[in-house]
Amino acid sequence: MRNITNSLRNLLCLGLLSFGGNAIAQDDLDDILGEGSETTSSKEERKDLETEESSSATDLLLEDETTKQIIKTLQRKTFMKLKRWELSPHAASVINDPFLKRRIIGTGVAYNVTEIFAVEGMLDYGFELESDITELTSNLEEFNSVAPDISRILAFGDVSFVYSPIYGKAAVLGSKIVNFDVYGKFGMGMAQTKDDPGEEYDCPTDTQFCATQIQWHPTTTFGGGFRVIFNDSFAVRLEGRSLTYVETVNSDLLEMKNLFIVQGSASFFLPSIKQVQTVE
Repeated sequence: MRNITNSLRNLLCLGLLSFGGNAIAQDDLDDILGEGSETTSSKEERKDLETEESSSATDLLLEDETTKQIIKTLQRKTFMKLKRWELSPHAASVINDPFLKRRIIGTGVAYNVTEIFAVEGMLDYGFELESDITELTSNLEEFNSVAPDISRILAFGDVSFVYSPIYGKAAVLGSKIVNFDVYGKFGMGMAQTKDDPGEEYDCPTDTQFCATQIQWHPTTTFGGGFRVIFNDSFAVRLEGRSLTYVETVNSDLLEMKNLFIVQGSASFFLPSIKQVQTVE
């Protein structure tokens, strides 16, 4: 009897231990499963947040890009001179003669063989005015009784080769883009001059002076400048050029003259770019 009671007690203890172990194991398993599911949920939430942040950043970037102004660093050339005529009426002045102010008007006609080479002819006329005498000349004649050598240039013309190797663009007033080019030129021509007799000579009494008072001279010319182009048909030019010739003074003296001329021009290009491209 005692043995049976002991056996039942042992069985009851084993049953209680088995039930407690299963409950503890189940709790541990629930804890483990609970932590795993919570970790998975956190990852999904983090992924959702990252997706929203990336989409927001993309939207902001697109918005920013649409509001920005696109600037092209390499732009297509919008102006062409190839096979076009350039008419350039101009006004000029000689700046290296201390005895005489020389006011000159004229016009030039150029044909652009290529974008960088052109052939240009110019005709100019110099005004003969009493107001051309400078203050220095008046003082020399009045106070020192000295008559300086004054030679007026009446007319001249030349044919030159023009080389334009530099082309570019510049911003004007912050937004307007204009084209420009820089050029050099050299050529030959003819010039007519007239010596001022002053008070020393009198024509036709002084035949020696009068024989060479008005002369024609072969000339050489070279110089350069730049052209600012506002549209496909209009530009302005500023250039300086040197005019060199040999003059006979008083029929017996040869004297080399060099005049430096500063000239401003308005240029008109014909035909239009569209007409040139249509012909081609």
